[in-house]
Amino acid sequence: MNSNTRTPKKRLRYEGRILLLAVLAGVPGSCTALFLLWLGGYSRQLQWTLTVMIVSLWLGFAFALRRRVVMPLQTLSNLLSAVREGDYSVRVRGARVDDPLGEVMLEANALAETLRDQRLGALEATTLLRKVMAEIDVAVLTFDAQQRLRLINRAGERLLGQPAERLLGATAADLGLAECLRGEPNRIVEISFPRAPSPSTRWGMSRSVLREGGLPLHLVVIADLSRPLREEELQAWQRLVRVMGHELNNSLAPIKSVAASLETLLTRPSRPPDWEQDLRHGLRIIASRADALIRFVEAYARLARLPKPRPQPLDVGAWIRRVVGLETRLAVEVDPGPEMTIQADGDQLEQLLINLLRNAVDAALETQGAVRVRWAKNGRFLDVWIEDEGPGLSNTGNLFVPFFTTKPGGSGIGLVLSRQIAEAHGGSLTLANRTAGPGCAARLRLPL
Repeated sequence: MNSNTRTPKKRLRYEGRILLLAVLAGVPGSCTALFLLWLGGYSRQLQWTLTVMIVSLWLGFAFALRRRVVMPLQTLSNLLSAVREGDYSVRVRGARVDDPLGEVMLEANALAETLRDQRLGALEATTLLRKVMAEIDVAVLTFDAQQRLRLINRAGERLLGQPAERLLGATAADLGLAECLRGEPNRIVEISFPRAPSPSTRWGMSRSVLREGGLPLHLVVIADLSRPLREEELQAWQRLVRVMGHELNNSLAPIKSVAASLETLLTRPSRPPDWEQDLRHGLRIIASRADALIRFVEAYARLARLPKPRPQPLDVGAWIRRVVGLETRLAVEVDPGPEMTIQADGDQLEQLLINLLRNAVDAALETQGAVRVRWAKNGRFLDVWIEDEGPGLSNTGNLFVPFFTTKPGGSGIGLVLSRQIAEAHGGSLTLANRTAGPGCAARLRLPL
């Protein structure tokens, strides 16, 4: 036998140590009592009777102490074991607040109750997530570090044309999705899915990284862009056709009516004395409505041919004062803001501000009100406000609909063109009725 091999020492169990300590604690008192008993000159019968009684009580109290210490610990062990196994219904009974051990028991019960509530909430959240994942019309797929598919929802099954049982475990290359795990995480990809319900080849793809069990997973979300784009395109065409049809009817109806009247006039066997004057008047009406149609078409072409802005340094104060100086119908008040320079297309912004200022002055002249222009720095943006004291906006839903206008002779593209210029610069244009008084407030926001 190897001399270096040591036999492991046997240690007493916890309850054995408790019992040993309890017995040792009673040794001094018990031995003293027995010593006095046997040296006191009592009868043998009394000595043996008291000796048995002292030893019995001594050992009985020792075992009782062991039981009182070990039993609560065993109860706690059973509770923690049940919690570890997922059974949160086990509780410790008889715990008291004014007892240190009872407080431990109550804390263990509270821990089990908290874990039960958390597990119930996690189960409900997981059930809701699975339901949402199954019902949404967006393909959601999860790949592991080896690019093998680990999770897929119903929309993903429809996209790939196979059930999940056949897809799980396949690599991204086998599924034709290797491109989705490379490059930019958020972009538009062109992928052809032969079995997909939609014939689209343009898909919106978003990729992110999450962890499960400490291992990285790639979450890929694929959305069909063709359907919402077609719906938006159809709505845009419907709005455009509705407005264009209204404008064309407004011009063609009087042209048709006047042309029919002139034809009747020329086919009469006897014409009235002033028939030449009626003819000239009718031709002027036809020419006027034809000019209106030409202006309408030119306005449409102008809206469609807006070039991209060419950013250059632009002094904000000089730009606003220059445009305000072009308005001669009304003295526009200028509330100076901070002097700053931005990068923007000065010509386009000048046209934008001219359109807004003209609309504000038109509204203010109706009520003999005033027009104010102010600007301020708002974080990373420049805000330019054009406020008038006119009648305000009665219909805000069609403000930015092309060719919609409430002004006689208006083209209906001023606000549309202005918002298009603002958005081309990365900004925005909003109009709303003022809350501090009558009139309207237009806010132009441009990035600094």
